Amino acid sequence: MTPEPVVEPGTESNPSRGDGALTPAPGATEPHDQPRRWLGSTGLAISLGIAAVVVLLDQLTKHWALSALTDHTEHVIWTLQLNLSFNSGMAFSRGQGIGPIIGAAAIVVVAGLALSARRVGSPLAVIAAGLITGGAIGNLADRLFRGRGWLHGSVIDFIDLQWFPIFNVADAAITSGGVLFFLWSLLGQRQHT
Repeated sequence: MTPEPVVEPGTESNPSRGDGALTPAPGATEPHDQPRRWLGSTGLAISLGIAAVVVLLDQLTKHWALSALTDHTEHVIWTLQLNLSFNSGMAFSRGQGIGPIIGAAAIVVVAGLALSARRVGSPLAVIAAGLITGGAIGNLADRLFRGRGWLHGSVIDFIDLQWFPIFNVADAAITSGGVLFFLWSLLGQRQHT
């Protein structure tokens, strides 16, 4: 009489193999999949939380800029000054008047990033997705609610280095998120080589 193999939780005996080896039960996850699954389910919440903070900071600073900088420019330090500006185009004031197209593209980007944050297994990528999503929503809110019609608004910019185009908190978050995504892709390539 041969003893029955001990079957561990989450596995099943595979008699067709003939060696008594245990294989994962259908629907069971491998132990190395657990951190990725945890980060995936939590990644979306973290990313959306970061996005909410970015939108809040962006909209509060724009509200302040509208009330405090309407009739003057404030010098802060070195070349940094706060100077109210309205941008109806895209980054660096290019494409003036194509706000509706930019707004529609921003909606697609936000949806794509929110969905990808669930599948990414890297904290760096989750943070990057949150920064870019929050920045896109912050600027999209300007286009939606600060103009003559739906998506015809201008983005409020006020951070002026004088040697770089004027930007805002949302733009800084988008740029920071882009840099983090780039670093994540470089680090991911090194791990696979």
